Amino acid sequence: MRVEILCTGDEILTGKTVNTNYGHIARRLVEVGLDVHWGTTVGDDRASLLTAFRQAAEHADAVIVNGGLGPTVDDLSQEVAAEACGVPLVLNEHWLQRMTESYARRGRMMPVNNKKQAMLPEGAELIDNPIGTACGFAVTIGKARFLFTPGVPREMRRMLDEQVIPRLLKLAGIVGVTRLKRFHTFGIGESRADEMLAGIPGLAIDGEIKLGFQAHYPQLETKLAARGVNADDLAGRLGAAEAEVRRRLGNFVVAEDEQTLEGVLLARLSGDGHTLSLAETFTGGIIAARIAPLSGAETVFKRGLVTRTLPSSGASVEAAARTADELRRDSGASHALAVLMQLDEAADRPDFGATICIGIADPGGTVGRLARLMGSRDWIRLGAAELALDCLRRHLLGLPVDERIDFERR
Repeated sequence: MRVEILCTGDEILTGKTVNTNYGHIARRLVEVGLDVHWGTTVGDDRASLLTAFRQAAEHADAVIVNGGLGPTVDDLSQEVAAEACGVPLVLNEHWLQRMTESYARRGRMMPVNNKKQAMLPEGAELIDNPIGTACGFAVTIGKARFLFTPGVPREMRRMLDEQVIPRLLKLAGIVGVTRLKRFHTFGIGESRADEMLAGIPGLAIDGEIKLGFQAHYPQLETKLAARGVNADDLAGRLGAAEAEVRRRLGNFVVAEDEQTLEGVLLARLSGDGHTLSLAETFTGGIIAARIAPLSGAETVFKRGLVTRTLPSSGASVEAAARTADELRRDSGASHALAVLMQLDEAADRPDFGATICIGIADPGGTVGRLARLMGSRDWIRLGAAELALDCLRRHLLGLPVDERIDFERR
């Protein structure tokens, strides 16, 4: 089955917004065995959208349209889809009620223009959006089945997995259920991960269970994609492979599936009744910014200090450990994490180095970690923040905090 992904919006077309939705949709389709043949971007222009819909209807079997389902005048997907189908827009009473009730639960009255989001082409199949006001819908234009999704990434992603992909698999005649298992690691690159996982039965780029990697520094995502007759069959196919991947990647696995490193840390601290304070130099508060917004952080995160000034003794593991211990005592937290960074003298170059000194303090004492990172300022800042969070994770789990990572330099 030939699939086209058609993204709409002037901000996407002009480059003002990076189109991450396309990349996510394409990756997910390939992971479940669907072939993406075309990718199109169209602005908020009625004539251009109509032309794009009609062209896609001639060469594709299925088209995922992303964007243009909002309540404003430049959201044109429903109107143009109706025109391409040769049918009027009609009010979907069920979705109008859903939106009205959603606003009422938040103590608000639904704006009048949101009614537009319940106007769908006559005969359209509604595609549920459990977390937003823009419902999706499906219609047939020419020989192609068009499936419309909202541009809000978190809404699109959930609808893609729960609503769109199952419909496409059925349309393609692909039976069974699929699952994507993800492991998030820090400290190893693609080549090393590939070597570590070599020889696992049935696991390969083109194997029964498809193995894939996606690097997004400072983490690496290892993905296992499989299809089974039913949920039990799928669990049997993936279970042993998952366990072996988890065993081989070992201490480098920081989170799985939808988890994040900071989320794992917060859950561990909260579950054990611990609290945390932070001291960061040169990172710009990246660590605090990752922890503070999380649900439940208000009961765990005691204090965050962000500075560009090093202690009078300079950057060293001993200074980082001492800073963490003093912060822990002053703030009343059970745990404290300090990150001190000493930039090389050639810090004005685009590619330079820095010495990272990490200190962790808890009621039992302190531990430290020294590392050298090379690269741009942003590269080093991201790496230092990730390294610090990973050291704290390891410490809480009783793992060695000084295990060497691929990004370190002598």
